[in-house]
Amino acid sequence: MEKGEITKRKVMEAAVSLFNVKGYSGTSIRAIAEKAGVNVALISYYFGNKQGLMEKLMIEFLEGYTMNIEKEYQNLNSSSAKQCLNVIVENLLKYQQQNHHLARFVHREVTLDSTLVRELMMTYFMREKHYLKAVIETGIKRKEFNHISSDFVAIQIRALVTMPFSQPQYIREIYHLSPNENYFVQKYLQHIEKWLNEFLYKETLYKKQLNIVSAK
Repeated sequence: MEKGEITKRKVMEAAVSLFNVKGYSGTSIRAIAEKAGVNVALISYYFGNKQGLMEKLMIEFLEGYTMNIEKEYQNLNSSSAKQCLNVIVENLLKYQQQNHHLARFVHREVTLDSTLVRELMMTYFMREKHYLKAVIETGIKRKEFNHISSDFVAIQIRALVTMPFSQPQYIREIYHLSPNENYFVQKYLQHIEKWLNEFLYKETLYKKQLNIVSAK
């Protein structure tokens, strides 16, 4: 990695750390420069200003987030919708775990109404919605999934996948669990897959119905 890229990474990591503790408004460019151990002028050189730095952080995170969905969506023609959806959920959990500080910052910022957030919604969150709904609707069409609203299923999956990383303090203080640890991600992934088996996947429902009939 080139020296300039190393400096940019140091600045971005310092910014995320401070934004999560003091908030975006409560963090100055000077404080970021001091934490990163760089000259203030370098932040202006690489990012323009604090707004430019924030935009870079959010776009980089959301690019990686949606790429993890899109990458697996490309395999939908050669795999089952169930397998595709399971891999997407696993990839998103692991991606956020690996970037948990940045994930917390971005998830919090997108709850605010601003021109930037509206642009990100139209660019990245519409892509997320498109791919998730496409996988769900393909599963319904192939009769792998129960015939339920793809909109609400997509909303529920997003909520399940992002909640531990948008509210890690709640998870730690109330449940004494750490979303950034491998153990949490593995157990939480198992829980989501079980929920999908019970709620969405038709094969599991069909087996349950057979068991009920057999028991009579």
